[in-house]
Amino acid sequence: MNVTELARILKVPTTELLNKLPELGFDIGKKAIKVNDKLAQQIMVAWRKHEKQLMQKEQYLKGKDKEVEKEVEAKGEINIPPVLTVRDFAKILNMPVTEVIAELMKNGVMASLNQRIDFDTAAIIAEDLGYTAVAKEAIEEGEVDKSAKLKEILKKEKNLESRAPVIVVMGHVDHGKTKLLDAVRKTNVVEGEAGGITQHIGAYQVKKKGRKITFVDTPGHEAFTAMRSRGAKIADIAILVVAANDGVKPQTVEALKIAQEAGLTIVVAINKIDLPEANVEKVKQELTQYNLLTEEWGGKTIMAPISAKQNIGIDELLEQILLVTDMEAEKIVANPKGEFVGSIIESHVDPNMGPVATVLVKNGTLKKGVSLTVEGVYYGKVRAMKNYKGEELDEAGPSVPVQIIGFKVAPKVGDVIEIAEDVKKAKRKTDYYKLGKEEEFVTVKEEEEKEEKEGITKLNIVLRTDVLGSQEAIMESLEKIETEDIKIDIVAKGLGSISESDVLSAEASEAMLFGFNVLPSGAAEALARDKGIEIKTYKVIYELIDEVKVKLNELIKPELVREDLGKIEILALFKKTDKGQIIGGKVTEGKIEANTTAAVFRNEDFKGLGKISELQAGKQEVSDVEKGQEAGMHFQGQVDVEVGDILEIYKEREQKKVI
Repeated sequence: MNVTELARILKVPTTELLNKLPELGFDIGKKAIKVNDKLAQQIMVAWRKHEKQLMQKEQYLKGKDKEVEKEVEAKGEINIPPVLTVRDFAKILNMPVTEVIAELMKNGVMASLNQRIDFDTAAIIAEDLGYTAVAKEAIEEGEVDKSAKLKEILKKEKNLESRAPVIVVMGHVDHGKTKLLDAVRKTNVVEGEAGGITQHIGAYQVKKKGRKITFVDTPGHEAFTAMRSRGAKIADIAILVVAANDGVKPQTVEALKIAQEAGLTIVVAINKIDLPEANVEKVKQELTQYNLLTEEWGGKTIMAPISAKQNIGIDELLEQILLVTDMEAEKIVANPKGEFVGSIIESHVDPNMGPVATVLVKNGTLKKGVSLTVEGVYYGKVRAMKNYKGEELDEAGPSVPVQIIGFKVAPKVGDVIEIAEDVKKAKRKTDYYKLGKEEEFVTVKEEEEKEEKEGITKLNIVLRTDVLGSQEAIMESLEKIETEDIKIDIVAKGLGSISESDVLSAEASEAMLFGFNVLPSGAAEALARDKGIEIKTYKVIYELIDEVKVKLNELIKPELVREDLGKIEILALFKKTDKGQIIGGKVTEGKIEANTTAAVFRNEDFKGLGKISELQAGKQEVSDVEKGQEAGMHFQGQVDVEVGDILEIYKEREQKKVI
């Protein structure tokens, strides 16, 4: 046989084969061209045995050195702004948010994905990961600072007038935020909300002493952190709702920090004072830890005791809001006749009306019939405007929330919206950006394929929701489930009814098909039946997340957990058997057990793996032998054990991971 042919069979370069053969006991010379068939067969057996030994060694050492840290690879420079959220930091690093949070925790920084960190903190983490951190002092060309744009427009306005204050209501999930708004608006929102929890942002106006107050209701559950942040950015005053019977909770603190970072004046509404276990003074005491000191104790924070359920203290709370508004009068201003600018606080696709968005007017007056742009891109014309009661309006001034019908494309929550100065130019820019394909919230396949890694549990999901806020909240909750070994891939997402294309996407990618506050079309339902695709619909986010966890727990493969037991030095070889050897030795470390795995070392060099199938002490069969004792054993494996070898004994068991 030609040596080159032998190398091809063994899948190795010819030179590497010739160099390695002397180590395996075949010295045929480095210039050999041919070998006889018998020798070739011996070489193939020896080579495959050698490969198996190398593989066993790698497997053994991998288990032994699982926690050994790898050397950090240099990855170049990254620009980091003075302050950024953990989520944005993860995007810069091109890493999953969960991994970045884990890195922060290693350095003693406890932060959620929407919490802000400073440059110094981010730089330390970046350098630990192999990056060189460079301070990014200003917004780069092409980026848009939306809050700065609003400030810039308001700064140049001259004829400023007082406007209605915009109030954001924040707090823990079950401390009574929606009940408070219910009491304020004299409407019944809670019963209409699935699970008693507000699912997306809404805005409402009320009158007190002839003056209007605008309320923005932000959801209270941790899944809605990002939405709460947006709510805070467009508000003037924050009402922090804390239950008198429950006190300050982690979500309360999270909401408080968002309000403080946004520079809002905070009014505390201590709710549920009608309950027998209510303790208002304790709540006030707890809030002092977060720099909120009640006026009664010499501080500056208004703390109003209320019972939203019993309608106690609501009028007083509204009066306190007007008092704070008067104190902040210089800031709560706008020019109704000036340049129009608004903020998108909710966005969705209605099956009948198409893209619909709720806009809070920040300055100027929005009129029916005008064309709207976001960052100079044409988004549509105001065909109809409705207020929070569903009444049609012809115009809306500062601090008025309105629902706009007429968008060509659903804008994103947080977008700054303006009136088009040059409609033709704005439309040309729309063509350039191909909004109909890139920005429209319809089913879109992921362009980038994620690398498949060994041992990773992956779940594909097709997601349809009623509004953008719900979609983002669900995706944020799913992101929190992800770990190094668990990946959730949203292969398609969109707003509005579940369509036939969603069913086909689910079939093609073997994905779960979820609808949140939406139903499948008749055609989609029929197609799903034909294809055997299950469509699951939900009205409460937690139920959807729980379903994903159940599915993942079914998919997760058990993990092999290794337990090192002890070492034995081989002192005698008794006889060979059909399956291995009968050998004897002395336990030098720990203990050894029957039915375990043995790694064979000779002069500290790994030789292979085998099994200890039987164990004897004296003439009796035993289950284990302790340090210092001698034992006989039946060793089964392809490697031949010699006197003086050290056997490292360990066992592996399957452990099911549950999320």
